[in-house]
Amino acid sequence: MQAVILAGGLGTRLGELTRDTPKVMLPFNGKPFLYYIISLLEKQGIKDIVLCIGYLGEQVKDFFGDGKKLGVNIKYSVESRQLLGTGGALRQARPLLDEYFLVLNGDTYLPVDYPEVEKEYRRLGRKAMMVVYNNEANTGVKNNVALGGDQIVVNYDKKGTSPDLKYAEAGAVILQKEALDFIPEGEKISFEDGIYQRLITRGEMAACITSQRFYDIGTPEQRQVFEKLVQKGAG
Repeated sequence: MQAVILAGGLGTRLGELTRDTPKVMLPFNGKPFLYYIISLLEKQGIKDIVLCIGYLGEQVKDFFGDGKKLGVNIKYSVESRQLLGTGGALRQARPLLDEYFLVLNGDTYLPVDYPEVEKEYRRLGRKAMMVVYNNEANTGVKNNVALGGDQIVVNYDKKGTSPDLKYAEAGAVILQKEALDFIPEGEKISFEDGIYQRLITRGEMAACITSQRFYDIGTPEQRQVFEKLVQKGAG
């Protein structure tokens, strides 16, 4: 299975930390955060990786290159003129993508068995499947997903205001390439706004439920939690 990592964001919530460094390159125990994501994929046999880069993306390319030093093969999709948002970045990367692929947030570490996630995607037979967390631990992210029967997503609300939201999106989605047709080429739009709602309306967004918490480094507090995980031997 091919993996696509969204690694082009500004990281504005982290203030001065990301003024001269892209969020995915923030160091943890001497290695950039993105290293831990790629290392996890490599250990699970996922070696075909596309990095969608934008803000200060040359730092990412300079460090990871073609990926051979980590045992993977990396291709790049570069937002050169303007940042297109996560949805626009995926649409731009379309020529590099397989018929279906794993999409990971570049600021989220989710240590699950991705080959097993792929098996669940095949079993459920929908155009897309997101991994959702049952939010047993406090991740700092509100519940934003509601499920109906057959593990089908019936509501996604990033603001987390609806009472039927029982799960949190965990930062990993398997998606058929044809779903990118919902996004006009060159449009600036988020992955969620461009694709999620259209798939949910059509009953084509399934969910894989995990009890494994995810680690988001979008705030200083969340960075500290991941730092402790690294000190315990993650990656």
